[in-house]
Amino acid sequence: MQASPRFFDGFFRNTSGVGLSLKKGATFPMMREFLFRGRRRVPVAPLPSVSPLDAWAKPAETGLRSTWLGHSTLLLEIDGVRVLTDPVWSRRVSPSRFVGPKRFQPVPVPISQLPPLDAVIISHDHYDHLDYPSIAELIRQDVPFYTSLGVGAHLEAWGVPPERIIELDWWESAKLPDADFRITAAPSQHFSGRAAADRNRTLWSSFALRGPRHAAFFSGDTGLTPEYEEIARRLGPFDLVMLEVGAFHPAWGHIHLGPDNALEALKLLGGGSFLPVHWGTFDLAIHDWDQPAERLVEIAPSLDTHLLMPMIGAAIEPARVEGVETWWRAISALERPEPLGHTEQDPAQLMPIGDPID
Repeated sequence: MQASPRFFDGFFRNTSGVGLSLKKGATFPMMREFLFRGRRRVPVAPLPSVSPLDAWAKPAETGLRSTWLGHSTLLLEIDGVRVLTDPVWSRRVSPSRFVGPKRFQPVPVPISQLPPLDAVIISHDHYDHLDYPSIAELIRQDVPFYTSLGVGAHLEAWGVPPERIIELDWWESAKLPDADFRITAAPSQHFSGRAAADRNRTLWSSFALRGPRHAAFFSGDTGLTPEYEEIARRLGPFDLVMLEVGAFHPAWGHIHLGPDNALEALKLLGGGSFLPVHWGTFDLAIHDWDQPAERLVEIAPSLDTHLLMPMIGAAIEPARVEGVETWWRAISALERPEPLGHTEQDPAQLMPIGDPID
């Protein structure tokens, strides 16, 4: 950590100097918005989901398949290698089991039913990305954990054997021991910490994943940064790009993307099929719960973006996906007087598969 060019006086810093404070003059307008404006921050019913187990029982025919399990948790299958990103199965993302942001619906499959994993990636140590109960269960699998500098201390304290922890600084790579597959940590523009006392004591990263035929990019949490051009030059091109689009606000400076900046980031990265993450799972912002999805559907077609909006739990092969199914509107329509062009469904059919993890 001390050898990292990003580490100064005991803290990690963004390359651009972006900090955590709100934009100047934004504090009171943001507070008014939070207190007085009506917002649909939580859906009125669990979002639809499907079980991926049948799909996982067969190899990906194209060699590249992704399964979004909610928020920033994905199971990626790349050239025969299975990678799990930011695994969060807990009911809340909080130090407490009783207060804090509660998930809209359970993960469609329990950890115990995941297929054998080759790697677990942890982008940074915030509660909605680093989840103790999930890590404690994943320890049972003989799988290595790839993460940012300093985050390994959490993992080791929770029982992950040190030999299964690989910490990376930006631009550092690690090769999987039994596969032609490389994981590289790359820049992001964010912050870290699980309490006020440990703010920015560990690093935050994005990750590039490359096999012999396919490559993918996972943003973790980030704001828009020109470093994406360097990522494209040094680590691209990418067949699949996963960027965060939710939990954003203009007052929050440059530490989250949001839909518009995510599409700009995709352009800087050189394109690729775009799978939005970090939305539709927890109430972590002021915007409507479905605002990121609706905004992407609105603006992505004009930018000729291959947008992927899979239902939670749907295992998709990007090369075979055409068009966008607005599946979340089955719930958002229940919140409005006028339906959004869908046929009525029995609410029981909208309940997700699986039980919540306490």
